[in-house]
Amino acid sequence: MKIQISDNIIKHYLSNVYFINGHSYAGKSTMVKMLAERYDMVPCGENYHDVFPREKLSRWKQPGLSYFDTMSGWEEWLNMTPEEHWNWVHHVSQECVEIEIMELVKLSAKGKNIIVDTNIPPDVLREISDYGHVAIMLCDPPDICATRFFERDDPDKKFMMDQIKLCRDPEATLKNFNSWALYHPQMDTDWQHTGFFTYTRSDFENDTKKETLAALAKHFNLE
Repeated sequence: MKIQISDNIIKHYLSNVYFINGHSYAGKSTMVKMLAERYDMVPCGENYHDVFPREKLSRWKQPGLSYFDTMSGWEEWLNMTPEEHWNWVHHVSQECVEIEIMELVKLSAKGKNIIVDTNIPPDVLREISDYGHVAIMLCDPPDICATRFFERDDPDKKFMMDQIKLCRDPEATLKNFNSWALYHPQMDTDWQHTGFFTYTRSDFENDTKKETLAALAKHFNLE
């Protein structure tokens, strides 16, 4: 038996959930943190689907999420071709949808507003949420993360660079890693035309967090 839940039922139970999706390096994680602190919301940061026990993942039903348990090592992952990496990311995104929705239903039952840095793609968000609860954050240019990814000082970026340095050809591996952000297959999401509210980050030299926070708070009607 395949279990299906109607989108209108999911939408009802997620009525206190606000979603942010979009480009890498657009500031999604920062805004989730700041909105949660300012408006007493429950934050669900990037990759919050990791709350699901890894030992309960199925390598057949969730091959993308199980990949790190089956790969030969980090060098294998870092040297995926851009097409291979995009396909893996696409699978992970699709697999995360079910976990994210179930986790959000559980959290929303507590009554507080929730702000999410989400993997849920726009076509699914249109079914389970509405315009006032979704924001798409963009970068101009959209490929900025290819050149500034490692400028962000956080443990994940440091770990990734450490693994690149351990590869047999670190320079080639870094070049390949950066090329992932430049790969845009036709089936990739057209973030600028999702029909949702969009906010574009184009100033990467100055601190624009306050302005971005104000724009998102106004859109989400949190004031």
